[in-house]
Amino acid sequence: MDAFAQFVPLILIFVIMYFLLIRPQQKKVKEHQAMVAALRRGDEIVTQGGLIGKITKVKDEMEVEVELSEGVKVRVVRPTIAQVRSKTEPAKDLQAVVARAIHDPPERALRHVADPALE
Repeated sequence: MDAFAQFVPLILIFVIMYFLLIRPQQKKVKEHQAMVAALRRGDEIVTQGGLIGKITKVKDEMEVEVELSEGVKVRVVRPTIAQVRSKTEPAKDLQAVVARAIHDPPERALRHVADPALE
């Protein structure tokens, strides 16, 4: 019984470390993986190096093409993306976009087809 009492503080320290350090870090890693998996064209991102750009092309599961300024495009490995600053929203209802494009004047219709988020 005396030997078990000596290990209780060590066990308590491990439990406290788990809830204060390990578990929150695992949660943060899962959130980052979900954010990286949800990247799409048009998202404005910040890399771990501090570069801010807009995703122009999703190449594969490991890299994306980012436009830093007009005409300057770089390939970025997905896990190095630290933050998504602005997210593009998917078209809510494609039929509504097409119907709006049909009934709107031609110049406005073309804008809606190109970017359904425009109102």
